[in-house]
Amino acid sequence: MRRRWPATGRVSSYDVDMTKKRSNFINAADISDAVYLGKAYTIVASMWESGPRGGYVRYSSEHIPTSFFCDPQSTLSGVPGSEAGRNPLPDTADVEEALHRWGVREGRPVVVYDQGPGLFAGRAWWVLRWAGLPDVRILNGGLAEWDRLEYPIIGGPGNIAFGGDQEATFGSMPTASIDDVRNFDGILVDTRQPNRFAGRREGLDLKAGHIPGAVNVPMEDLVDKRRVVLSPEAIRERFARVGVTSAEDVIVYSGSGLHSSYVIAAMEYAGMGVPAHFVEGWSLWAADPANPVERGD
Repeated sequence: MRRRWPATGRVSSYDVDMTKKRSNFINAADISDAVYLGKAYTIVASMWESGPRGGYVRYSSEHIPTSFFCDPQSTLSGVPGSEAGRNPLPDTADVEEALHRWGVREGRPVVVYDQGPGLFAGRAWWVLRWAGLPDVRILNGGLAEWDRLEYPIIGGPGNIAFGGDQEATFGSMPTASIDDVRNFDGILVDTRQPNRFAGRREGLDLKAGHIPGAVNVPMEDLVDKRRVVLSPEAIRERFARVGVTSAEDVIVYSGSGLHSSYVIAAMEYAGMGVPAHFVEGWSLWAADPANPVERGD
């Protein structure tokens, strides 16, 4: 039987003060308490599914109470193309409109989640930080973890927001262009699955392999089986295995800025700093026949 409000009376970090200890990740139990207690924050459901209005159909059938819908394709990404990649940076006007639609207020934390894998929540986290929001958090395990713990889920079109006043400051996260990558002498970190990195499998982009000289730290290595982020110590240890101890002189990429967004959140959470993000990633690099490709582990 699904749990009812409230929780069992335990005190969570939200009960004290959500802004005292900031982290890029937050657990479902803390969000559950916060929803019941009416804490001042904004929850955004970044949901994508194939088919017409697929993400919204999923959201309208089940979402966390008080959360607002975010369409990753129209809000978190620009128009794809061979000169832009599959998921280029979004149009700033689209992001500003979304902030207003969600009622995001200055000084109010934002929590983002997806169905569970973390890819679209990670993208939402990075785009909102890029837009200048200082306190954005990813719900560990997403809706799947919320459901596993039997917290309330509702359907319907969602809430109507009032009073959004958050001003966007775009460019607040470091990015790298394809020319920056071509001329880079630091460490490139590819966050895709090992099979895609090695060039053994590629179902999304024009060529298989990776950018020459890159090292592989798959996003999946930084989460547990429930898609909950690992401890800061475990994250630092995983990066140390490829010679990365901080975000300095590091560019992170993935296929098109999904896996890499989550990994950047994990790096900052682990105290490593914020690396530059080659947002367009392998999808843009592979689209140019002149770009060299490396294969193998």
